[in-house]
Amino acid sequence: EKITVTNEADAKAIEKALDCASYHVANVTKGSRKKVPAPPFITSTLQQEASRRLGFTATRTMRAAQTLYEGVDMGVEGTVGLITYMRTDSLRLSDEAVAEAKAYIESEYGAKYVCAAKRVYKSKNATAAQDAHEAIRPTMTSLTPDEVEKSLSGDTAKLYRLIWSRFIASQMTDCEMDTVSADIAAAGYIFRASGFVVTFDGFTALYEEATEEKEKKETALPPLSQGDALKLRDLKSEQKFTQPPARYTEATLIKALEENGIGRPSTYAPIITTIIDRDYVERDAKKLKPT
Repeated sequence: EKITVTNEADAKAIEKALDCASYHVANVTKGSRKKVPAPPFITSTLQQEASRRLGFTATRTMRAAQTLYEGVDMGVEGTVGLITYMRTDSLRLSDEAVAEAKAYIESEYGAKYVCAAKRVYKSKNATAAQDAHEAIRPTMTSLTPDEVEKSLSGDTAKLYRLIWSRFIASQMTDCEMDTVSADIAAAGYIFRASGFVVTFDGFTALYEEATEEKEKKETALPPLSQGDALKLRDLKSEQKFTQPPARYTEATLIKALEENGIGRPSTYAPIITTIIDRDYVERDAKKLKPT
């Protein structure tokens, strides 16, 4: 039963009971889980990830993507279009592109990093997706970010590395983890600690998706067995308040536009530019604040 502490007196009473109590491991649950790579980019996810990871606005992202799509002078090879069309809502990938990616993964990381089957990703809003283009991916897997950076720099180089890494990672094997959850009993109360150990890094050897907020981090736990006696090192009681919903950032606003069926891949950046230019919202650090 989960207890609800409604006042300071209750909190102090619980704290006092726990301060001099004896602690032991009541139960240990072990398991395993797999983490699947994120799909290749579509317009909305590219704008969100570039905002979170690189601090780019949607307009800045699309400007760099347009340059990559139209073509870059690669010296001996001439002008090369480095990515597929950047205004898309489809997660479809051609068989040729997937085969190229798998060949690269095997040569660079080894066969155990290659996903045995072709990963097929479905759009969240499949009915609204037009599926006119493939997902955003490099036109040639062999043009690695390191190779491209001999001819590129700045925003375009950073964005190409992001697109290339996400596409390659989408065809790699899952990340495998051993999980452990321990129940710690004291004075009739139970505390739960969760942790994990990565047993095979899989796609995370190359790429992991950035997160908007600081997520609750599980930690590595020491070896624990049922019945183990534990020594209390520290006991903290904190008062928490219900927080209002966070203000939108460009990344979370684009996600909300997509989820609510507002706009198309080509209009996410202009929508944000318009509401800022007309002073409907203003930038407050990374947040969008209504005027």
